[in-house]
Amino acid sequence: MDVTIKKNLQKTACKVRMGVIEGTFNAKSGHPGGSLSIADTLTYLYFAKMNIDPENPEMEDRDRLVLSKGHTAPALYAVLAQKGFFSEDELKTLRHPGAMLQGHPCIHTPGIDMSSGSLGQGISAACGMALAGKLDSKAYKVYTILGDGEIEEGQVWEAAMFAAHYGLDNLVAVVDNNGLQIDGPVTEVCSPEPITDKFEAFGWHVITMDAHDFDDIERAFDEAEKISGKPVAIIQKSIKGKGVSFMENQVSWHGKAPVQEEYDQAMAELNKQLQELEG
Repeated sequence: MDVTIKKNLQKTACKVRMGVIEGTFNAKSGHPGGSLSIADTLTYLYFAKMNIDPENPEMEDRDRLVLSKGHTAPALYAVLAQKGFFSEDELKTLRHPGAMLQGHPCIHTPGIDMSSGSLGQGISAACGMALAGKLDSKAYKVYTILGDGEIEEGQVWEAAMFAAHYGLDNLVAVVDNNGLQIDGPVTEVCSPEPITDKFEAFGWHVITMDAHDFDDIERAFDEAEKISGKPVAIIQKSIKGKGVSFMENQVSWHGKAPVQEEYDQAMAELNKQLQELEG
């Protein structure tokens, strides 16, 4: 990846993480840990990969994204704000009564392609969008992001079977494998391992990637672009809470918002990272 492009993506991802902290702090609730772990992937998709237009958010031939792990909406909102779908000031109203940005994505929000949050259902909606694209001879891609805890849901595997049966090669499912869900390590709650083998057994082309390395992210999505005849699953190894030292690999940040002191520390760390990137 071009050095300048990579640095710009890194800076944007840092701003997205700041948006996550801003939103969850002002909401006094939310899920910062899993939001931070997908910040780089969302940044890459919205700023380097997807065919989208903030001036025309319902463009017919746009690429689609379904956030199946809908509780990590703070990350999606932050990247949409950075892309210009709405003002960054909206992030401070997260989860407030009557606000545009609620705890889970809503299709009425600019840039949101599907309401989601009931785990296991987002990938099914993405399958429907991908099949519609095939039937209508459209060139758009459909991306969906799932949690590794979410894939303990049986509906995920029904959707996986459906996607392979219909040869949905315009569908890419990203599994955010940060190893933690609300009740603890995924391997202890109800292990979905081996994730790669399972998707391969269901007829998918499987790619693994480092969720925090933009060179590797680009490699994975470029490979996905070349696959025909079957859907693609990208299993991304990530760090829950990535970018904020005291949140990293801590299960407690699945459903906990930072208080003032934690907000100050998190923003100071992220500001320092941004300054280093801009230096």
